[in-house]
Amino acid sequence: MRMGDEKKYKKNLETCQSQLARLSRELREKGIPVVILFEGMGTSGKGDRIQELIQPLDPRGFSVLTVKKPGKEERKYPWLRRYFMSIPPKGQIHIFNDSWYSQVVRRLAVKKPDDGFAKEKWKKINLFEQQLADDGTVILKFFLELSMDEQRHRLSFLKKNKDTAWLVSEKEKDQQRHFKRWKAGYDRMMKETDTPWAPWMVIDADQLSQAGIQVLTAVKDRLAEAVSKTNTGEELQLEKTENRLAHVDLSKTMEKDVYKKKYDEMKACMRSMQNRLYMEKIPLILVFEGWDASGKGGTIKRLTAPMDPRGYEVIPISAPAGDEKTHHYLWRFWKHMPKRGHVAVFDRSWYGRVLVERVEGFARPQEWMRAYDEINELEAMLQDEGAIILKFWLHIDKDEQERRFKERMENPEKQWKITDEDWRNREKWPDYEAAASDMFAKTSTKQIPWHVIPANSKYYARIKVMETILQSVEERLKG
Repeated sequence: MRMGDEKKYKKNLETCQSQLARLSRELREKGIPVVILFEGMGTSGKGDRIQELIQPLDPRGFSVLTVKKPGKEERKYPWLRRYFMSIPPKGQIHIFNDSWYSQVVRRLAVKKPDDGFAKEKWKKINLFEQQLADDGTVILKFFLELSMDEQRHRLSFLKKNKDTAWLVSEKEKDQQRHFKRWKAGYDRMMKETDTPWAPWMVIDADQLSQAGIQVLTAVKDRLAEAVSKTNTGEELQLEKTENRLAHVDLSKTMEKDVYKKKYDEMKACMRSMQNRLYMEKIPLILVFEGWDASGKGGTIKRLTAPMDPRGYEVIPISAPAGDEKTHHYLWRFWKHMPKRGHVAVFDRSWYGRVLVERVEGFARPQEWMRAYDEINELEAMLQDEGAIILKFWLHIDKDEQERRFKERMENPEKQWKITDEDWRNREKWPDYEAAASDMFAKTSTKQIPWHVIPANSKYYARIKVMETILQSVEERLKG
């Protein structure tokens, strides 16, 4: 770079950085999360571009993350989990030096590329980024395009100096040896994942005098657009659905002695089931929803009692708090997804978005209406990776709920279970009933249906739930 060009570059850089500093403060005030990711060949200048980008930013407002090859423990979890856990909270900027794309491109650059693996991952990545964008996250994706000759020149320069030779990794050596394979992998990446909500921006990384300005200008323009945008929300209409709960036969019951006998028989079956799931490395996800006092906790206690506590986790879900409130609403659930061979039991779940958050107004209409598709996508992703997902709604009538509420109030050992909120929720029974009906209509799929359990009889409900679990797992193991 000539002296005059260098001065001009520095001046333009400082102008962009000054504007970025102001925009980052506005983003923080408005609570807008930002994802900026860089992909490209080794020595394409990702580190330099990131350094120029963060220089004007408040260190409290950004994080730089490098996505490395997943370790042994990480590979036991759903593929998307570690990436969802890395997303920024509201008002923060996360900058990725390599990202969720790196592992997929690496698989395409080998001698015999795994095309099936790539197709599956492109689909998941597009859905992942769309969910973030729909929730208000600004996504900028940069590909730093480097020619084969320029990479060879830069690698040679690094190798000659003993202080920089260590920077040349085996990955970069492989990229130079098999440049065409790697380039084909990156080209495929951009073709499959260039979307309206997260388009790729290609930067000519051979031209050092222009690359930095191009990146900073693109970031500046996109952030300026984000802070000036007013989100009014689109008008969405929900079709009226049938009240599925009106047809549930709540007269089904079971005597205590029959229940005890059946439960004792099922204990060994539950232990055996857990062992077989572990041996086959199949994760099991159990979701429990239902009315207050419908018996969710008691059912969960009985079904997990025979199981090895090292292989399951019960996750009680209440109102989001702390970091949970500043992240995408699914973030707090991804961290509890089970690893292969383990069991996760959710006492309430992500369905709160379309139940309590809808009824109480904690989510805007466009947010909870969008959640039906997002939840279906989440569950389909988990099932595609081998998980068994069973969803239970424990149903009781209003009279039975009142009886149980009063019983709790009269029993000192159970008074902690009843709150003023339970009574307030009871007053909104028709609203919750309508929300549940819409939930069944929108999220009870052929692959992952809802199991509505008559629960006026606690004994009947517990046995029915365990029978359903054992039958479903057996079908999968035989399948």
